[in-house]
Amino acid sequence: MGRAYEVRKASIQKTGAAKAKLYSNFAKEIYLAAKQGGTSIDANASLKRLVEKAKKSQVPADIINRAIDKVNNGADESYTSCRYEGFGPGASTVIVDCLTDNVNRTVGFVRTAFTKSKGKLGVENSVSHSYENLAIVGFKGMGEEEALDACLMEDVDVKDVETDEDLTIIYGDAKDLHKIKEALKKAKNDIEFEIDEISMVPLDKISLDGEEKELFEKLLNMLDDIEDVQNVYHNVEL
Repeated sequence: MGRAYEVRKASIQKTGAAKAKLYSNFAKEIYLAAKQGGTSIDANASLKRLVEKAKKSQVPADIINRAIDKVNNGADESYTSCRYEGFGPGASTVIVDCLTDNVNRTVGFVRTAFTKSKGKLGVENSVSHSYENLAIVGFKGMGEEEALDACLMEDVDVKDVETDEDLTIIYGDAKDLHKIKEALKKAKNDIEFEIDEISMVPLDKISLDGEEKELFEKLLNMLDDIEDVQNVYHNVEL
């Protein structure tokens, strides 16, 4: 057991630019979920999950509502989901998920971030074969054994479970995220999820130091500054 998952503590980003990007990313994702699955939060599981995550990230309600209202009002915005895989300094690998209305612009920005950090973009599956696509659910108030039993009772397959301080973390197939949460809710109806996501988790992690570490941190910062970047996954212990 133990995938050494780095629990992302809920640190509130202070700068206006960081908040603006956070709000923009959620607005695009919420709009797409509502466009694809309907604007009823209760009837659209993907939309419900995104709205819950947005609220936990302190996204204002009017931004959430405006994104949903765009669909109700007939707006037709077009976004493309893109995944880029690349090699950073040392033996680091990086997966970058984007949501964009201009693929050429986005790939140019992503390529520049890699190049300026002495890395390079790879082809499809050049990196992702070393990662697992997992549902990750973290919560308090229920131990590993009880959580496993809850999932087994509902015939939900669990790949791994671990404890990080007072947080229990369950890993499963990405497609089973909703099933895992529902099984846990059935066992403990007031459970609250500290982690609720689908992530690319590396099979092995590496450490960097010196110039390689500095260049890798530069790469992450440059990717974070790109508006179209939604998520970045990597194999480096930070």
